[in-house]
Order: sequence, then structure tokens, then C-alpha cells
Amino acid sequence: MIDLQTRTAPPRAGALRRAAPALLGYAAVRALGLLALVLWSAARDKSAYTLLTARWDALWYVRVAELGYGYEVRLPNGDVHSNLAFFPLLPWLERLVAAVSPLSYADGGFVVSLAASLAAAWGIFAVADHVHGRRAGVCAVLLWAVLPVGIVQSMAYSESLFTALAAWSLYAVLTGRWVTAGALALAAGLTRPVGAAVVAALWAAAIASFVAERRAAPGGPGGRAASRARRAAGMLLAPLGTAGYVLWVGHRTGAGPLGYLDVQAGWRNGFDGGYAFARFVAGRFVSFPSALAGAGLVLGVASVVWLYAVGVRQRQPLALLVYSGAVTLLALCASSYFGSKPRLLMPAFPLLLPLALLLARARPRRSAVVLGVLAVVGAVYGAFWLNGSGPP
Repeated sequence: MIDLQTRTAPPRAGALRRAAPALLGYAAVRALGLLALVLWSAARDKSAYTLLTARWDALWYVRVAELGYGYEVRLPNGDVHSNLAFFPLLPWLERLVAAVSPLSYADGGFVVSLAASLAAAWGIFAVADHVHGRRAGVCAVLLWAVLPVGIVQSMAYSESLFTALAAWSLYAVLTGRWVTAGALALAAGLTRPVGAAVVAALWAAAIASFVAERRAAPGGPGGRAASRARRAAGMLLAPLGTAGYVLWVGHRTGAGPLGYLDVQAGWRNGFDGGYAFARFVAGRFVSFPSALAGAGLVLGVASVVWLYAVGVRQRQPLALLVYSGAVTLLALCASSYFGSKPRLLMPAFPLLLPLALLLARARPRRSAVVLGVLAVVGAVYGAFWLNGSGPP
């Protein structure tokens, strides 16, 4: 019931022109979000730029870029926060920007994030356009831009960089460019632990392609040998980023192949099947004010599950279903800080495709009004959020 076929990508000439409405709309939404942040921060006598580049994880990435790995903080309760928990591609790019320009490492992180967010928007458009057409592609990009936590796309965090690499890797899978897909999956695996989701998507699609090819022409001639070789090469490349860094951390800590799990445990991060998150949600219902938040969390999780189920019914390509399913599973079933979960779900952009298709089929004026309202709400919420608890 799942479309496993790949279609040839459109010619490169005109690809940017085709994506231009999505990219211009994305830039406008993000500019609105940054303007709201600047105004809100100024009213609170805070620096919007500091909030974007020098708080929470952004500081850890800068320390990796500046000092390398080995920095850690020991908390009074015995927990150890090590910068080995942060994958290296973003700090490498921050260091590169600082080396070739007068910008600081923090500035470099901001520049990389801005460029990567545009690349991510283009990649999301390419995937949605390939699956559902141009209008759905534009709507998918704008829906990703107006997410309540969309301000993270402009922060010196790794979400934008990872989403860009993941989206283009998935697009390469959908268009049969297996070596490119593998190389991009490798890079995604050097960006965030959830790079494993990109690897799983590529492997699932490649195996399904091998099986379908064999069933279509059992024992046939070897004319497809080159295609099979490229597919196998992509499969071999894909896990090297994630596996390479995890194994290096294990060697660095002396804890063996599972040493990275010990590093994450120091941050109280782990995979418990969602038990800790379920307890957290259940704990919201002990009193009336917090019960509203608990109901919101339940509704949010139910919405994510519903969107995934709709994607299955709409026969999304296997690679997209595996990717979004893995990202969602890792986000919801991790025992990490619960306020981070919306941010961790942000790379799961295929979940937005059913809504994008719905908006694409609606009257343009109605879709514009819906997206405009969401953009304003998202900009205000992002400014409020970043000046408050923010994304840890």
C-alpha cells in the first residue's frame, strides 16, 4: 500500500525559480518572527541576538568550536554534562566561518543556521512538490515556518542544519540518487543523534527497491548492475556519520561502543519507551490549572499520531514514513527534558504534508488567511517563548 517507486528529478534549470514562492514566503515568515523577537526583547531590555546565539545549546556548540571536545560541567547532584553529547558538524562549520571571516564562532553559528534554514525550506519544498505538487510544496514550507517553535530555525542550533540535510537526502532517495542520499545521510548523522532516522529511511527504501526490482525481473540480465551498485554504495555511506561519531566517543571515554549512552545519561537523556513522558503528562492532571496543560499535551501527541496515520492512508513514500516515524518515536519516547519535545519534533516535516495538501486544495485566499494568522501567532509565541523558558 506504499508507493516505492522513484521518479526522475526535474532539470536543475528552473528549480530555484519553481521553489521561489516557497522560499520568499519562508523568508517573510522568519523575518516577521525575528522582528517580533527584537521588539519583545527590547521591551524587556534584552538582546535578541544574544537569545539567538549565546544561550542554552548554542553555548555548548561554541565551546566545541573554540576548545574542542573534553569540556564538562559537574552538577551538585552528581550529574556530568559533557560536550561530547553534541555532534560535531555544526561546530566544524562555525569554526570554518570564523576561520575565513572576521565573525566569531557564535556569529558563525547564526550564519550557518540562517543559510541552513533556507536550504531546509528548499528541501522540504522539493520533497512535497515531488509527492503532491507545487502548491502543496509551498504550503508545506510555510507550515514548517509558522510552527510555534519556528524561532529555533533562526537560532545557532543544529535543527535547521539537520533538517536541510535530512530533507535533501530524502529527496535524493525519492529521485533515485542513492550515493547523494547516502552522503547527505552521513552528514546528517554528524549533526544530531536522530540522524539514525535518515539512515533507517534510506535503508528501508533501498531494501524495498531491491525487493521490488527482483520481483519485477527475477533472474533477469545484469543491466541494472550499476544502479544496484549505487544503491548499495548509498546504504554503506549512510550510517558512517552516526556510527563514526558514536564509536569515537566510546573510544574517547574508554567506555566502548556504548560510551555515548553514558554521556547522554549524564544529561539524564535516554530512551525509555515514553514512560517518563507519560508520567510527566499524567502529573499535569493533579490540579486544575496544570490539567489544562496536560490536556494540551495529550491533544498534541494525538495530533502527531493522527497526522502520521493520515500520511500512511495517503500513501506517502516509504522513506518519508520511516523517517517521520523514527523522528517522532525518538522524540516522544526519550526521557530528556520535556520542554524540548516540540523542538525535537520539528525535523519531522513529512507530518505536515497532509495539512499542506489540505491547504493546497483550498481556495488560495482561505489558505493565505490561515497561514497569515498562524505566522502572526507563531511570531508572537516565539518572542514570548525565547524571552521566557525558551528551548533548552
